Amino acid sequence: MTITPEEKSALKFRGLIMTRDGEHFIVRIVSPCGVFTDKQLDAVSECARKYGSGKIAMTTRLTVEIMDVPYENLEPIVAAVEAVGLVTGGTGSVVRPVVACKGSYCVHGLIDTQAFGDRLFKEFYLPYHGVKLPHKFKIGVGGCPNNCIKPAFHDFGIMAQKVPEYDQDSCMACKKCAVIDKCPVKAFSHDDDGTLVLDENKCTNCGKCVGACSFDTIEQKAFGLKVTIGGIWGKTQRVGTPVPGLYTEDEVVKLIEKAILIYREQGITGERFGRCVDRIGAENFIQQMLSDDILERKQQILDAKLHLTGGATC
Repeated sequence: MTITPEEKSALKFRGLIMTRDGEHFIVRIVSPCGVFTDKQLDAVSECARKYGSGKIAMTTRLTVEIMDVPYENLEPIVAAVEAVGLVTGGTGSVVRPVVACKGSYCVHGLIDTQAFGDRLFKEFYLPYHGVKLPHKFKIGVGGCPNNCIKPAFHDFGIMAQKVPEYDQDSCMACKKCAVIDKCPVKAFSHDDDGTLVLDENKCTNCGKCVGACSFDTIEQKAFGLKVTIGGIWGKTQRVGTPVPGLYTEDEVVKLIEKAILIYREQGITGERFGRCVDRIGAENFIQQMLSDDILERKQQILDAKLHLTGGATC
């Protein structure tokens, strides 16, 4: 098979990725946060049997890949999966598929992660898929501090938080404390006279303690979404920088849009989002993101060419 580098790159951007043998492809199929209907999975399985080797692989970002597909079968697969509401893709220097944990169903989940992830998929993955960025941009939604999908190692990380408020005056110094038993990170303990003590440095705001005390010692102080920016998980790592405060889902949507616009305007081609944050300065970047000034230049930013550099950074 003869295929030019330009054709190979164009196919890869569509999620049609040539394998090491130089003759076959994998077809990467994206769905909102890895949730497929039974009919969609039936269609994917049928495509694997009919057009590939019958093998289907799962990816770490909740997409599926049909394996060992000959070149001539690529377009029939694309048509078949699109007919059941799926799309191929998930590659390139663009917003990548959104990853969300199973907080919608998990007993630890504080928010409906699947619904919020689906909203982000529709607002950023689909409409922004044609917007070229300096590098890939990954969004991760975590429903609690259990950290299952590691939000802080995404370019834009989101984690639900339930912040406790401890009223020490209400503490009855019970010998057996339900709050201490409930806390998974041992942030609570007894002092010498048996009074409950909270170590806020240990607290992860999981909310397990809220309502655990029969004397209403622990109530909810705040609830919202924690945001981190610039996480990297790859050849090198960078823990995402926390954005001060907690936010509603609507506020997070606005923050994501502004982060993408700043990245496109001020990032350098090949530069990861986290390295862009470091180069600009995290405090400066966050100040820009919390302001609405960048939105006034939205169309100008989307129409402009990207800044170029000599090589990519990890």
